[in-house]
Amino acid sequence: MADNYTYRVRDRQGKVVSGEIFGDNDAAVVQKLREMGYTPVKVSKKRSGLSLEINLRPGHVKKKHLAVFSRQFATMVNSGLPILRALSILGGQTESKALTKVITQVRVDVERGLSLSAAMAKHPKAFNNLYIAMIKSGETGGVLDQVLVRLAENTEKEVELRRRVKSAMTYPVVVLCMVTLILVAMLVFIVPQFQSIYAQLHGTLPLPTKILMTVSKTLRTYWYMWFLGIGALAFAFRQYKKTTRGRARVDRVKLKVPVFGPLFHKMALSRFSSTLAVLMQSGVPILQSLDIVSETVNNYVLSEAVKDVQASVKEGETIAKPLSRHPVFPPMVVQMLSVGEETGSVDVMLTKVSEFYDSEVTAAVDALTSLIEPLMIAVVGGAVGMAVIALYLPMFKLINLIK
Repeated sequence: MADNYTYRVRDRQGKVVSGEIFGDNDAAVVQKLREMGYTPVKVSKKRSGLSLEINLRPGHVKKKHLAVFSRQFATMVNSGLPILRALSILGGQTESKALTKVITQVRVDVERGLSLSAAMAKHPKAFNNLYIAMIKSGETGGVLDQVLVRLAENTEKEVELRRRVKSAMTYPVVVLCMVTLILVAMLVFIVPQFQSIYAQLHGTLPLPTKILMTVSKTLRTYWYMWFLGIGALAFAFRQYKKTTRGRARVDRVKLKVPVFGPLFHKMALSRFSSTLAVLMQSGVPILQSLDIVSETVNNYVLSEAVKDVQASVKEGETIAKPLSRHPVFPPMVVQMLSVGEETGSVDVMLTKVSEFYDSEVTAAVDALTSLIEPLMIAVVGGAVGMAVIALYLPMFKLINLIK
């Protein structure tokens, strides 16, 4: 079993470099370092001790780090650098600690005789089925560098798409948090002052004011129950979403929700078309490609539709015909795929569909950004205004009585 070793070496320029590496023993580690072009100065087995590092998602690698790794790996392979040497260099220069550990393990497995795709398959949190299938097709066809470039481009596009959506969602999330804080502050500090005033009047309070007073009292008295209730609801929702029925219902609602539904739909269609295009361009068989797409499309409705397409293709049908039976795929997508099948250029048509929906997502995000601001102002004004009106209703009633 390979152990973790720390080392200090001199590179070809005489500079002292330190780091960590996996190896079977001291001699094997020294040999590896020499093959990497280093002159070993000190090699020692890393002692295991108490680690205070907390990782909420152990083994998980961010998409942006994976995109950089794929791009650099493609450049090295294209330059004629051996895979083991390339992995050694990449493991020492990546910013992600999780990815460094994964690359090191992959290099050790490749040294022991496993193929690159088989070694990567041991780390599903870092490399998904799409990544592994494309690496395997690149190894088989001798075009690993080209496949890595496609992977890098596809991952970079996905990262950029997520960045745009997160950018659009930041403002409403911040505003929602601020509204919540304002309302909680009113309920905890301001409403009790009015409650003591109204108690001295010995009058009947309007229903909205009664509701506001009750909420304020329960929040101040049983605040811990509120936290526990919200936490329990969040946990129950997450558990429900993990079930097949729950995921199906949530994903259907996501596609139909006002304002954001069309955006989620376009993102799912873009992911479907770009992923299938990249797989087909890399030489992955169509049935395997559809199987991978159904797992990576990240929406249950589209996933089930793709599985139905896969079953139809097994029986000899085209791709476009079964797609037309599912309303989640617009007629434009079906027609372009049909033309692609007739002309033998399905991957080209899928790429065009992906580009179209990428531009649609960009336009939708820009429109959403301009729409959210007045929408949030209305939400803030409505929430705070209703609370203020509920507080002052008894005063209006008192003024009328005085008159």
